[in-house]
Amino acid sequence: MTVITVNSPKGRLGLEERRALAETLTDAVLVPEVGRFAPAARAGFQVHFAEREPDMMAIGGRLLADNGPGLDVMVIDVAVMDGDWRREVRAEVIERVLAALAEACGLPKPSPAWWVNFRVIDEGSWGSSGGALSVLSLLDTGVFTEEKAKAVRAAIDA
Repeated sequence: MTVITVNSPKGRLGLEERRALAETLTDAVLVPEVGRFAPAARAGFQVHFAEREPDMMAIGGRLLADNGPGLDVMVIDVAVMDGDWRREVRAEVIERVLAALAEACGLPKPSPAWWVNFRVIDEGSWGSSGGALSVLSLLDTGVFTEEKAKAVRAAIDA
């Protein structure tokens, strides 16, 4: 289970950009998480788009409404179930998220004011369908590569 929330100024992302990001942000996390491209795993991912009025976001101590139109501010929050999230895997996800965002926005590189928060939800602290969920129950679905499933089990046991 993964939830990606894109917080942006109102009107920054159009419908076509959100359509593209719904898929590319999902895959930006899915591939490092399960160890390969696995379309069946997409069902466990949600992408939320939250727009804020320019007077509801600030950077550098000033509201965007007071800074003018030149600032391109976004915060992307990635919340994932506990698993194999070594530093290099988290870095890969962050780079993939920023690249997907730049591509969808038609930019050659991500804005320095786009920030990604990567949060791992502890085992037993994620719930759905009337109870707590475990990443361990997902390992035998065939979505994870064998190598990734072993790494997840080792990370949870550590």
